[in-house]
Amino acid sequence: MVWKKQMALCLILLVPSACRKPSELPPQPGWIEDAVLYEINTRQFTPEGTFSAIAGHLPRLKRLGVDLLWFMPVHPIGRQQRKGTLGSPYSVRDYRAVNPDYGTAEEFAELVARAHQAGMRVIIDWVANHTAWDHDWMSRCPHFYSRDSTGAVTAPVADWFDVADLNYETAVVSDSMIETMKWWVREMDIDGFRCDVAEMVPMSFWRHATRELSRIKPLFFLAEGEAPELHDNGFHMTYASRMHHLFNRIGAGTAQADDILSLLDEEREAYPAGALRMRFTSNHDENFWKGPAIERLGVEGAKAFAVLTFTLPGHALIYNGQEIGLEKRLPFFEKDSIEWRESEFEPLYQRCIQLYKRHPALRRGRLVPLTGAPLLAFIMERGRDRVIALFNLTPGRVQTQIKLEGVSGHFIEAFRATRLSVDDSELHFELPPWAYRIYISEATVRALGRDSDA
Repeated sequence: MVWKKQMALCLILLVPSACRKPSELPPQPGWIEDAVLYEINTRQFTPEGTFSAIAGHLPRLKRLGVDLLWFMPVHPIGRQQRKGTLGSPYSVRDYRAVNPDYGTAEEFAELVARAHQAGMRVIIDWVANHTAWDHDWMSRCPHFYSRDSTGAVTAPVADWFDVADLNYETAVVSDSMIETMKWWVREMDIDGFRCDVAEMVPMSFWRHATRELSRIKPLFFLAEGEAPELHDNGFHMTYASRMHHLFNRIGAGTAQADDILSLLDEEREAYPAGALRMRFTSNHDENFWKGPAIERLGVEGAKAFAVLTFTLPGHALIYNGQEIGLEKRLPFFEKDSIEWRESEFEPLYQRCIQLYKRHPALRRGRLVPLTGAPLLAFIMERGRDRVIALFNLTPGRVQTQIKLEGVSGHFIEAFRATRLSVDDSELHFELPPWAYRIYISEATVRALGRDSDA
C-alpha cells in the first residue's frame, strides 16, 4: 500500500530485551541465504506493462546479479471507488486471477518458469488485510468484512477508500485466504510472498498461514513491517524501515552517521537469532510518496547509501529502475513507464552484488565498529574473511585517523583497485563528500580462489 498507510500503524519501538525466545520460523529456504531482492512494478516496468515484456529483461537482471524477483500485486484491480484512472494494485478484485492489463495466467506462469530456468526465484505481493469493494466476497461472503456501528462495511483507514477491511475474527476468512495463497504456490509455482501491511493482520493468521503453506514446499516470507514479533509468527525477513528513514535524515543533514551503529545495536537486542532484515534506499511506496533515492539523497548520496545497503548486516533490495539511477516518481494509479538506458549506477549495483555474494563477511558477518568520526567506519568479519568499510555520509570533505587494532595485512579497494597496507596501526584517510571505500583482504581473495579484483 501507499506511504500514507504508515500513519495508520502504531509506532513500533525496538525495546531491548534480554529474555527473547528463539524464533520459531518455517524452514528457511537455503537459497535465501545470499539472495538480493529486486522489486518489479509490472505496470511501469516496460511501455507494454506486461508479463511478456518483463520476460525480455530476465537476462539483464541475471547479469546484474539479482536472484529474487518480487512482483507487486498481479491481480485484477477493483473498479468500484477506484483511485485514479487505473487504480491501486493493492485493491484486489480477484485473488485467483491476474490483471488482464498485464497478460494471462498462462503468461505469468511462463514468466515464473523462465525466471526459475535462469536461477532466479519469484515471490508475489499478497494483500491479506483488505479487498476491493467489488471482490466477489462482498456479495458471496458479506460476513467476511469489518463493519461500523451502523452495519456498513468499513475501509481499514479513511484514506484507503478504494478497499474494504477484512474481519479476521471470522475464522473462515483465514481459511479462505490460505486456500487462495495455496493456489498460487501449486498452480504458479511461486517461491513465497511479500505480505502487505503485515502488522495490520492478526499474528495468529500469519503463524497458521506460513506453517500451512510451507507444507507444500519451502517458501520465503517477507513482511511489510518491522515488529520483531513478526519473526516469531512465520516471517523470515522484515523491513528495516527505521534504518531507511535514518538514511533519509542523514542525507538531509538532520542525523549523523554514528546513529546507524546505534540503531544496529538496538536491532541486535530486539530481533531473534536468524531474523533477516531488508535494507533499502527505495521501494514503490518511498519512490512515489517521498521521491526516488536520487531526489532524497542526491546522485552521489544515492550511490553511497546503495553501497551501504550491501555492506551492513542484512539483505539488500533494489527497486526497479534504481540500477539506472531512476529520477522520477512512478505513480500508483496511472501509467508512466521506466525509461531504460545505460547508466553509471548499473555497474555500481553489479559490483555491489558481486562483493555481497563472494564475501561471507558481508552476508553473515559480525560488524565491528571503528572510531573515526565523522566517518562511518566498521569491519565486517566472518572467519578469515574481513571487509573494511568507510563512508563519508556528509556533503563535505573529511580527514580523519582510524585505529585498526588487531588488523594487519594488505587490502584492495573494491571499486578503485587501490591498495592499503595495515599493520595494527592508525591510518589517515581523506574522503570527498559522499565517498566510500570498501577494502577487501588480499589473503581472503586468494583463499576464496578469486582474482585480484574480486
